[in-house]
Amino acid sequence: MMLQYRSDSSVIPDRPSVDMDSLNLESKLEELSLYDFQVEAHQPGREVYKIFEANHLLPGVVLTDQGNFAGMVCRRRFWEHMSRPYSLELFLRRPIKIFHQFVESQTKILICTGQTLIVEAARKALQREPESIYDPVIVQLAPGDYRLLDLHELLVAQSQIHELTTKLLREQTQEQLIQTEKLASLGQMVAGVAHEIRNPVNSIAGNLQFMSNYSKDLLKLVLAYEQEMSQASGKIELLKSEIEFNFLAEDLPEIIESMEVSTEQLNRLIGGLRNFSRTSEASPKPANLHECIDSTLLILRNKIKQGINVVKEYGNIPLVLCYSGQLSQVFMNIITNGIDAMMERKDASESWQAKIEITTSAIYVSGSAWVSIRIGDNGTGMPREIQERIFETFFTTKPVGKGTGLGLAISHQIVTQKHKGELKVRSEPGVGTEFEILLPVGEYE
Repeated sequence: MMLQYRSDSSVIPDRPSVDMDSLNLESKLEELSLYDFQVEAHQPGREVYKIFEANHLLPGVVLTDQGNFAGMVCRRRFWEHMSRPYSLELFLRRPIKIFHQFVESQTKILICTGQTLIVEAARKALQREPESIYDPVIVQLAPGDYRLLDLHELLVAQSQIHELTTKLLREQTQEQLIQTEKLASLGQMVAGVAHEIRNPVNSIAGNLQFMSNYSKDLLKLVLAYEQEMSQASGKIELLKSEIEFNFLAEDLPEIIESMEVSTEQLNRLIGGLRNFSRTSEASPKPANLHECIDSTLLILRNKIKQGINVVKEYGNIPLVLCYSGQLSQVFMNIITNGIDAMMERKDASESWQAKIEITTSAIYVSGSAWVSIRIGDNGTGMPREIQERIFETFFTTKPVGKGTGLGLAISHQIVTQKHKGELKVRSEPGVGTEFEILLPVGEYE
């Protein structure tokens, strides 16, 4: 609460005390109870004596000289010196600035802005010299507006933040373990389903070739009958008319070819699912990252085909020693976030064309071979303050129910910790976002 000095030397609350339960890591000093208690430097020391005697919780007073900040008189230090011989006679009748010059001028005071984080202010307060560690903190809310913060209240707030943060971290860690377990279970399930689907798909793909050959042979046989028979019976002509034989002869090969293409696409999709679900690889293996990216795009085909143009500029890159399943998850997370950002922008401008650009290239860093994968979108973009936090666990800008905030945090962990690479982001609001994944090629036999 902010407290104001009155002529009768009493203190009145300006606003209620802060709710400690509402504090968090981003809470600032301006949210705490601050004392607005000022005394002009020309006032005699006995005025400060009366103030401290009447207000037992007041940690100190702000000293001003013609309205300008001149320092602070600490309650603890004031009483300590007043208890010494001759101090009452020496300081009470003289201006309080004499006491300040004699006692306080050698003490370094801590001044923080109202925007300073509570945890940062507590750290600075505890790093002070031993003789001033218990002094109140000066909080500057605006130019010329200085308040006092009791160290005890600062430490209580910091302790509350620490307790709440520990509790939140414990809950988030538990949630992350649950999500990780879900992802692992989902990966196993997808791998099992893909394996079960692959058997009948392979059977269909294998038999389609025989069906194509058989249909061609049957059509040849019918054509041979027509050539050998000088005149077809009326019953045969009627049957050919009913089944539209000429159209059937042209359309049947096209149907079989379409089925072959669809079967091949289904096989690629199953391969992509199997690759994506390979999250528990025991050791890294050489992988073609282009195939990983293509598999991811195939899985996301349903989202991408909604008016999104995908531009791929693949360079000549070597095989990379990696956990391909985990990298596929990274590609999935980045592309999905890009799609979400573009969908937000699309709602605002119907004439705008959504586009994802994927560029790969081989580079050399300090003589070592690396691979660069850049995935960019022309979505809404991100302001600087969001870019600085996107790799934090559970940080998300999506509404409740639209994500846990694990995607980019896990992607950063996979790239930097599992693959000793780098994950960079460049973004501009209204223009778009680009992620760059840098991976060492590694050595393999």
